[in-house]
Amino acid sequence: MPKHATPKQKLSKIRTKNRYGSFKRKVLTKLSNLISIADCKSCGAKKRNHHVCEECGQYRGKQVIDKQKKIDKITTIKA
Repeated sequence: MPKHATPKQKLSKIRTKNRYGSFKRKVLTKLSNLISIADCKSCGAKKRNHHVCEECGQYRGKQVIDKQKKIDKITTIKA
């Protein structure tokens, strides 16, 4: 079986951090180009294009999700 390569010297922490930082920067730029974000016309919050607004629940001027309605949680355990 072939032997695995072993490092000849210890790598410093900054080399590892720089390598991860450049990878992270590349990934974030790719994602920012893929996802387009716009302002909601009704409430002005940031939302993804072609998606329902998370703040007000409207899509293309129509109320899709009722955000005013509060859902009561069951706090008692029925035996």
